[in-house]
Amino acid sequence: MKKLVHRLGIPGSIALAIVTLFVLVAILAPWIAPYPLQGAGAPNVIAKLQPPSASYWLGTDHLGRDILSRIIYGTRVSLTNGLLIVAFSLLIGLPVGLAAGYFGGWIDEALMRGTDVFLAFPALLLAVLMAAALGPGFLNSIIAVAVTWWPWYARLARAEVLVLRGQPYVEAARLSGVSHPRIIIRHILPATGRPLTVQAALDVGPALLTAAALSFLGLGILPPTADWGQMVDAGRKFFPARWWYSAMPGMTIFIIALAFSVLGDALRDRKGGASRASA
Repeated sequence: MKKLVHRLGIPGSIALAIVTLFVLVAILAPWIAPYPLQGAGAPNVIAKLQPPSASYWLGTDHLGRDILSRIIYGTRVSLTNGLLIVAFSLLIGLPVGLAAGYFGGWIDEALMRGTDVFLAFPALLLAVLMAAALGPGFLNSIIAVAVTWWPWYARLARAEVLVLRGQPYVEAARLSGVSHPRIIIRHILPATGRPLTVQAALDVGPALLTAAALSFLGLGILPPTADWGQMVDAGRKFFPARWWYSAMPGMTIFIIALAFSVLGDALRDRKGGASRASA
């Protein structure tokens, strides 16, 4: 534990603990939610819009469902959204960046000009347009955001490859007749892992926020599935009189997004420290 705190620092360790807690909540949701059926979407109209109390710690929504249970169940959806958006973005952007940086020339020019087309639009606006075109839904919202995010991973991967492709061990492998795909997979790809991992950790929070924004606009997960952005949207109709309806899921989004951001910063600082030490 002391070693982990030393590596990540106190803020990074706290952020990691918060992220780990949310992951455990997502896994154990059916067993730890006070009202599992309400968390899954079952209404309870006799208790609608109840303020926080001993029976409902965070209050209830307009259908009488326990907000704490809904937030716990929504953790599954929101974390999965953030992680899959980053994963899909990596799956698209990483091969593009590797190819552009390694081969250079017209391949680099063509691929980078393609990424510039996507970067010409504000990411959130493009995500909203994509989600509107695809329609609401879990997978569609992930695709809509991932399509707007992959260019950043392509640029980062390309920048790393431009440095790595001139290294002696890469030149030696090329001169010895090793195929290009093998050089990329065995010698270049592993060396890009750390910066891409740091960037991915930094991006989960914003990805989660963007997915929540789509749900807030009615372009994400559809009811009755619990989703934090959707809960904020539903609660704003009753704000400020029933402030807890929007405030509780909104605070949850803020906490997890901040935790991922701080964790990413800690990983980035650790990478910088390791780089300076090796230099």
